[in-house]
Amino acid sequence: MSDYARIADAIRFIASQVERQPTLDEIAAHVHLSPFHFQRLFSRWAGVTPKRYLQVLTLERAKTLLQESRPLLEVADTLGLSSGSRLYDHFVQLEAVTPGEYKQRGAGLVIDHGVHDTPFGQAFVALTPRGVCNFSFLDEKAPEAPLATLAQHWPAATLQEAPSRTQGIINTMFDGSKVPDRPISLHVSGTNFQISVWRALLQIPPAKVVSYAQVASAVGNPKAARAVGLAVGANPVALMIPCHRVIQQNGKLGGYHWGEIRKQAIHAWEAARYE
Repeated sequence: MSDYARIADAIRFIASQVERQPTLDEIAAHVHLSPFHFQRLFSRWAGVTPKRYLQVLTLERAKTLLQESRPLLEVADTLGLSSGSRLYDHFVQLEAVTPGEYKQRGAGLVIDHGVHDTPFGQAFVALTPRGVCNFSFLDEKAPEAPLATLAQHWPAATLQEAPSRTQGIINTMFDGSKVPDRPISLHVSGTNFQISVWRALLQIPPAKVVSYAQVASAVGNPKAARAVGLAVGANPVALMIPCHRVIQQNGKLGGYHWGEIRKQAIHAWEAARYE
């Protein structure tokens, strides 16, 4: 069993028992490890102890973060790459597919792709000459799904397996010891509304959260929280466009295209590094 598989199992157990705050011994027993080995595994993965993670998971903390986040998107226009957002874990430059490119459906375009291990399980990465066009977590039941989706989206493109080229994206995202010398470029396709939502999400710092309603207000359509939810769910580039940082108004994490347990894991991982 991989480290992430054990961590996911532990997080699933912790989430189901969070109100009574299970002990280290109970959590370790659930994943069939000694308390010593489980604590070492969890701390190596998350950078925090299981006890600290339990604190991160509380509903009260999420509600506090929502209160703190209110000004974040209100000043989104001033949080561009020229300001403090450079200090966040990885700064991202989003470039939308043009109508002409969309009409060509990828004709003449070569897209490199690869599968890589991450702290949150295996991920599929696809890269055009202009930037990352897909980042998806693999589902064990349908590991070929991201490649099939890519081929459907770019039917005229040449898709080639090239993990040596996509590995650099993984290194930039997860090697905290290195500061990127240039932004990660994204090359994504979406409606004007989707693109506006995704750009707003890029303004949310790591370990912070906003609600769907707050994003709707940030894009100038306060009544469009439901449409924002659909745009968040259609995000083709996980983590880099941080849709995981959008939660329900009541403080609950809500759904996630790649699973609520993974969403909880990402929140814990970010909290360990940025709080």
